[in-house]
Amino acid sequence: MSKDTDYRFGYILLLAVIAALGGFLFGYDEAVISGTVDQVRQQFDLDAFTKGWFVSSALLGAIFGVLGGGALSDYFGRKNTMVTAAALFAVSMVGCAFASGFISLVLFRIVGGMGIGVASIVCPMYISEISVAKSRGMLVSLYQLAVTIGVVGAYISNYYLLHYAIDEAAAPGYAAGEGGWMQYVFVDEWWRGMLGVGVVPSLIFLVAVLFIPESPRWLVLKNRIDRAEGILGRIYTNMSEIKRQVAETLEVAAKATNVGYAALARPGIRTAVIVGVCIAMLGQFMGVNAVLYYGPDIFKDAGLGQGDAFFYQVIVGAANMITTVLAMFIIDRVGRKALVYYGVTGMIVSLLLIAGYFQWHEAMGIDSIWLLIFFIAYIVCCAGSICAVIFVILSEMYPLAVRGVAMSVAGLALWIATFLVGQLTPWMLETLTPAGTFLFFAFCCFPYIWIMWKKVPDTTGKSLEEIENFWLKDDIKRTANDINN
Repeated sequence: MSKDTDYRFGYILLLAVIAALGGFLFGYDEAVISGTVDQVRQQFDLDAFTKGWFVSSALLGAIFGVLGGGALSDYFGRKNTMVTAAALFAVSMVGCAFASGFISLVLFRIVGGMGIGVASIVCPMYISEISVAKSRGMLVSLYQLAVTIGVVGAYISNYYLLHYAIDEAAAPGYAAGEGGWMQYVFVDEWWRGMLGVGVVPSLIFLVAVLFIPESPRWLVLKNRIDRAEGILGRIYTNMSEIKRQVAETLEVAAKATNVGYAALARPGIRTAVIVGVCIAMLGQFMGVNAVLYYGPDIFKDAGLGQGDAFFYQVIVGAANMITTVLAMFIIDRVGRKALVYYGVTGMIVSLLLIAGYFQWHEAMGIDSIWLLIFFIAYIVCCAGSICAVIFVILSEMYPLAVRGVAMSVAGLALWIATFLVGQLTPWMLETLTPAGTFLFFAFCCFPYIWIMWKKVPDTTGKSLEEIENFWLKDDIKRTANDINN
C-alpha cells in the first residue's frame, strides 16, 4: 500500500486541474447543443429523427474517439493523446461556426465528438495515474467538476448570446446578411456563435497540456525508468518512496502475460471490463443526458417561453456544478458505493415526481416552478452520485497494462448508450410522452444500483496496484478452480 507521505499535493493538483480541462470541453459540447437545436431544426427543416441525428452525431464521433483513444494513449502516451483531443475539438468548433450546410455541420460535429471521446478516456486516466491513493477520488472528480463547469458555461453562453442576437436584430438599421461574418455568426444565425465560441477553451486546454509531464506510470510501463523517476521526483520528496513507486508499478506490470485487447479475455480482467461496461451504459439511461441535451425543449413542453426555458436550464446546470463540488470533497470519505446508494434512490424519487408533473400539471394547475424544483432535486442526486463516481471508478479499476484499452471498451459502451439517448429522446418524448419517458429513466435506475451493490468493489483509499491485485487474485482463483475441475 502506498504511504501517500512526503508528496507535493499542490503540484499534483495543478496537473490534475490541467488534465481536467478536457472535461470542460466534454461538458461544453454536451450542453451547448441544447441552445441550438430549435433554430437548427427550423433552418434545416428537421424532423424528429434528423433533429436527434444533429444532437447525437457528436456522440457517434465520441464512439470513434473512445475506440482509438485507449490504444493511442497506451502507444503514444497520455499527454500526446490529450493534445490530439484538444486539436480535434478546436477544428470542430470553427467548422461548426462556418458550416455551409447540414451535412458539413454534422461532419464537424462528428470530428468534435472524436476529440471528446478521446478526452473522456485519457484525462481521468492521467489524473488517476499521477494521484496518490489518499486523494485520488477527489482529484479524478475534478474531471467531472470540469464537465459540470463546462455545462454551466455553455448554458450561460447560450443565454447571453441569445439575448445579444435578439437585441442586435432589434437595433435600428439591422439588415440580415449585410453585416459581415460577425453578424452572420452571432446574430443572423446565432446558433453558429454558440458552437463557435467553444474554440476558446479548446485552445486553452491545448496550450496548457503542452506544459505538463507524461504519466510516470505509463513511462515505467514503457521501461523509461529514468524519466519516470524524474517526474516522480516532482511529486514525491522522498527518494525511497520514488523507488518504491517504480518497483510496485514494475511488479504489477510484470504480471501481465499479454497486453492490449487480447488481455481483456483473462477471467479476472474480463469481469472488471463487463462490470465497467454495465455501469457505463446503464448510467446513461437514467436521464441525465436527456436533460442536458433537450432541457429547453422539455421546459417548453411544460409551457415555458424560450427565454424562461434557457434560464431554467442555467439554474439546473448551476445545481449540477455546486453538487459536484460537494461530492468531490466527500467521495474519499463517504466512499464511492455509498454515494451511489443515496444518490440513485433520490434520482428514482425525483424522476417519478417529474413524470407525475407532466401527467397531471395541467389538470391540477400545478405551477411550472415545481418542475424546476423536481429537476434540481434530480440533478443534485445525479451529480452527487453516478456522475461523480463513474469516471473515478473507471479510471482506477483496470490493471495498468490494459488500462487504456479497458477504458476504451467501457468508454465505448458509455458513448454508445449516450448516442442512443441523444438519438432516441426526441422520439421518446413524442411517442412515450414526457411522463412515460421519465418513468422509463426511473426504471433504469434499479439494475444500476443492484450492480453497484453486488459486483463493484469499493476502491476508496486503495492504491491502483492494490485494486489491480484484487482483479488479478480473482483471476488466479478462477484459474485454480479450472485446474481443480
